Amino acid sequence: MQSAKDSFSTALRERLTALNPARTVKLNGTQRPAVVVVQNELPTAAERLYECFYLEFGTIEPVEGTFGERPICAIDCNISYCTRGTVVSGVDRGRVLGEMDRELLMICQPRRTGKRDFSQSPNVDLGTSIFWTLPSFQVEAKTALAGMPQDGAVASHQAQVRVFFSAEVDSL
Repeated sequence: MQSAKDSFSTALRERLTALNPARTVKLNGTQRPAVVVVQNELPTAAERLYECFYLEFGTIEPVEGTFGERPICAIDCNISYCTRGTVVSGVDRGRVLGEMDRELLMICQPRRTGKRDFSQSPNVDLGTSIFWTLPSFQVEAKTALAGMPQDGAVASHQAQVRVFFSAEVDSL
């Protein structure tokens, strides 16, 4: 499961770098593409950064009807992001969120990548692929998102992607 999550997040990070190299954040003293996997970061009570895609994975589920030594599994990935806008008045928040929505749709295509083991260096191709759904955007724009700044001047969106992969164990 970890290889699938790492492969998915790395694919999004690399694609964002190619699409919009300026979309970066400084986190823990390091400048990097603005795709952050929450579970891979130090726990903090600090608010999340603006104009950054935050990925949070759910629990693994076997996909009904799949057979074989390595059944297909699925995991949901919630992707949240927010902005105050790029001007002091914040009147462009909707445009910034719209641009981030577009970027998310673009970096999620094609909807597949090779599965790699990132626990070693250099990483190793595991010989299988992962694939996912297109993002499903949440309609409720006013919902308070976990860790997001709770401020009327902040606009946020959330999307969900379901990632599919072959199990990394011989049986579930």
